[in-house]
Amino acid sequence: MFRWLPLFLGLLLAPAAIAQETARLDIGASSLISEKKGWWGRPSLELTLTLSQAVPYRAVIVGDPPRLIVDLKDTDFDELKPSQLFGHDSVPGIRWGDFRQNWSRIVLELPGPYDITSAGQRTLPPQATIRVALDPVDEEDFAPLPSATAALRNLPEPAVLPVPATPPEGLTVMLDPGHGGIDPGAIADGENEAELVLKFAKELKASLEAKGITIGMTRDSDVFVGLEARMTAAREAQADLFLSLHADALPTGQAAGATIYVWTPRADNRAAQQLATRHDRSDLLSGVDLKGKDDQLASVMMDFARTDTQPRSENFASFLTSRLALHGIGLHDRPVQGAAFSVLKSPDIPSVLLELGFITDPHDRANLISPEWRKRMVAVVTEAILGWAQDERARTAHLRQ
Repeated sequence: MFRWLPLFLGLLLAPAAIAQETARLDIGASSLISEKKGWWGRPSLELTLTLSQAVPYRAVIVGDPPRLIVDLKDTDFDELKPSQLFGHDSVPGIRWGDFRQNWSRIVLELPGPYDITSAGQRTLPPQATIRVALDPVDEEDFAPLPSATAALRNLPEPAVLPVPATPPEGLTVMLDPGHGGIDPGAIADGENEAELVLKFAKELKASLEAKGITIGMTRDSDVFVGLEARMTAAREAQADLFLSLHADALPTGQAAGATIYVWTPRADNRAAQQLATRHDRSDLLSGVDLKGKDDQLASVMMDFARTDTQPRSENFASFLTSRLALHGIGLHDRPVQGAAFSVLKSPDIPSVLLELGFITDPHDRANLISPEWRKRMVAVVTEAILGWAQDERARTAHLRQ
């Protein structure tokens, strides 16, 4: 019973008379701190939000997947992005924005089961600070609220979309097993990356096709396929998602666990200019004729296309990370990272590169060659794709209204 106490503190202990002006988040004075109390297990987390004034708020834990939801009354995030929050990469994903009249919502996707250990607001004019502390708990001790409305009945239930039995009609996914042929990729202890990721891709293909998803593969045998040809294959297949699969090598002890890469926006301009210079215009952007356009205009048009695909790529990365964490798949310390990999450059197709693990790490290598582990990983990735696809369908339907 007492574990529910922090859920109500924000409303019961908020100042009796709160100015109606909109509070603003001070991103520079806010943070998400991750601290491990030992070398094992998940870290404790502390979310600090510094606002221009005190506001009614609430903090709750919900499940499936585990998330911290913080609702703030009369609060504006302006043009601030979650990626600007210090420590944002401590969790699989963060989202925020308006969700109903006069209320804003922050959603932290957690790397496993957690409990709120304390929540409070302190006012030191001209600012107020909200702190929410979380500790990891075992699965059997995880007691999320069945819905976010249990703490405040007059707020709507957060959208928790079940994984659909069938995907949106017409969904096409292009799987890209890295390397192949003359390029075996990373090699360790008699295993090579190209063979391992191809085997996984075939197993994932079978799982996704069983769900009714149309699957293409950039290669289905031990052959070499150029980087740009991989993107071209996805575009010709009119893929809704491009998923590149790897199991790279890094010095022993430097990296282990699954890692997800999305395109790094900081590299957009350079990459777009290189693409516009090096490749046929018609091969750059589906449905848009760039032939005869100068490099600057071609780059601008590709940047415009990426304003839609980049958030969708990041959204899939969040779905995938949260599912991996929920099912206990080992993750890299920084599970989602940005990179300027060639296979992520496509401006018109949401694209993600998944490092299944690092072949140079003995534990990861044992996983990669284990049929049981691959079966588990296939189920997780399938679930993530189905969840992301349903979210995309809901988003598209909303935009059409």
